[in-house]
Amino acid sequence: MCGITGLWIPKQTAQGSLGDTVAAMNNALLHRGPDGGDVWIDDAAAIALGQRRLAIIDLSDAGKQPMHSADGRYVMVYNGEIYNAEDLRAKLARHNIAWRGHSDSEVILEGFAHWGIAETLKLLIGMFAIVLWDRQNRKLTMIRDRLGIKPLYWTHHDGKFGFASELKALVAGGVCPRDVDSGALDNYLRFGYVPSGQSIYRKTRQLRPGHMIEIDAEGQMRDSVYWSMEDVVLNGRNNRWAGDDDSAINALEDLLRDAVQRRMVADVPLGAFLSGGIDSSTIVALMQSVSDRPVKTYSIGFEDEAFNEAAFAGAVAKHLGTDHTELYVSADDALKIVPKLADMYDEPFFDSSGIPTALMSTLTRKEVTVALSGDGGDETFGGYNRYLWAKNLAKTAKSIPFGAQQIASALTLLSPRQWDRVCSVLPVGGKARTIGDKIHKVAPLLAIGNDIDRYVALLELWDPQTVRPGGRGDENPAVFHVPGEKFSRNRSLDYVSSMQIMDTMMYMVDDVLTKVDRASMAASLEVRVPLIDHRVIEFGWRLPAHLKIDDGVGKIALRRILQKYVPDDLINRPKTGFGVPLAAWLRGPLRDWANDLLARPALYDDFGLDRRVIDRAMKDHQAGATNNAHRLWSILMLSAWQQRWQ
Repeated sequence: MCGITGLWIPKQTAQGSLGDTVAAMNNALLHRGPDGGDVWIDDAAAIALGQRRLAIIDLSDAGKQPMHSADGRYVMVYNGEIYNAEDLRAKLARHNIAWRGHSDSEVILEGFAHWGIAETLKLLIGMFAIVLWDRQNRKLTMIRDRLGIKPLYWTHHDGKFGFASELKALVAGGVCPRDVDSGALDNYLRFGYVPSGQSIYRKTRQLRPGHMIEIDAEGQMRDSVYWSMEDVVLNGRNNRWAGDDDSAINALEDLLRDAVQRRMVADVPLGAFLSGGIDSSTIVALMQSVSDRPVKTYSIGFEDEAFNEAAFAGAVAKHLGTDHTELYVSADDALKIVPKLADMYDEPFFDSSGIPTALMSTLTRKEVTVALSGDGGDETFGGYNRYLWAKNLAKTAKSIPFGAQQIASALTLLSPRQWDRVCSVLPVGGKARTIGDKIHKVAPLLAIGNDIDRYVALLELWDPQTVRPGGRGDENPAVFHVPGEKFSRNRSLDYVSSMQIMDTMMYMVDDVLTKVDRASMAASLEVRVPLIDHRVIEFGWRLPAHLKIDDGVGKIALRRILQKYVPDDLINRPKTGFGVPLAAWLRGPLRDWANDLLARPALYDDFGLDRRVIDRAMKDHQAGATNNAHRLWSILMLSAWQQRWQ
């Protein structure tokens, strides 16, 4: 796990500052790699590559990067881990390679040298962002892993190609013009994050998952796809699991155990995040089943019981016999993270669960350098609550085509707090958290006739045309489509499958994985995600629908596996997110901080935001008329980012 950087000027001879520039870029990523940092320079080719190292496999100098292939043709920098490196090393045995160490980096490099890039990529199991320089053909290749677990930004400006694991490195090297991309800003306002393929800066992009960009000696680029989530969905539909349910569960358990066991290989201490939910509990259960000692597990608890899962995590840890550490944090502890978020996420990023993720990472890093996480189970195995009620919402909307708008308006006549009070006297009212907020979220969706349009609307925080009506100027950004949206429409996927593919291709990549990568790497902690092993995702799309969602319950397959390790009472409980009491914080301890950020004139002048719309949202939130916490948080994070980076 590392941070990588580089700069290339095709058809030129480098100036003496090239090495200094990349060194500055490299130093900006110290948090990603505190164990060393080197820069390789080829003045004749006008290229320099840099890497910050977090030593995980082969702690010796033989594992250092930038790394050269044995034949001298290739130079590589790489961020990630390959979990089948020893299998590939054995396959390379017939080439009589004089191995210098036992790092996975060397295995990748020699695979490229002997099998070629395309064939090697097919064999890799892991997470990776790779940049490879071909000295023979003067060609630069940038590669991002299949599911986008590891980030890679690149820029082409003023005849220079630059790349880095994080935008802050490009900024530090002065190779990244900081003009804001209008389309990316609109997408941030819509979703709360900037989708892959864009960045907040106009001249910079983040490489899409499963993509590879090759740049030749003339500076010509070719962007190609080496692995496609859409192909996975089609293959899954054409190759459904042919056996019975029990055989499918057993096969999935064997595959997950292999994915987990491969991720437990490290030359440094290793542990796991444990929230007490289905995903993390399954991962920890499988870890403990293959370990000869108690696995180290970590969880965070909150004083607010509505957001506290520590007791569930503790109960699972006790049953499995792990070496468990939990830390209860106060609101003050969590709030200390808030001023650091804009530096941690060097693009605007709204997901407030980054706060507990950062706290968890800091706690975990005190004892281990690597942690396994349960991220990714919801998208593949049908875990989000919205999957459970989406079908019913669609049926309801279609049953009232002429009165949908009127019913939607009627449902919002009561404020969320009023709905909470009304529902609290019903038999099931006390079991639903913030039911009034959910009604206000769902009501407008009833008036949308198309299922896909309805789901995209569900994902949106703001309508950019409402909150930023004058922000586009003379620009005319291309219409943005959620990845997987066109595919879902054209292939006539069922509603839940459509949601899953869109979530996997955008929300999981640009929200969930971005959150985990930045929060963990800020603490110099490597996080591995077994449920996002591409083999697991490919298998998941072969499963019948009833092993994902059945009778209003999600993640059936994972639940059945977990039942083999922990009792039902630790499994069958309402799903809660890994969140913080954001709505209450904005009405209380964060109120002054929020008002200061929203009062900054530059926020409105530079981005064309309508202050009246935002002031109204804040006023309504403070009065309790509605819960605008997430929408307001997106504006606050934009203001904090602007203050730090603009």
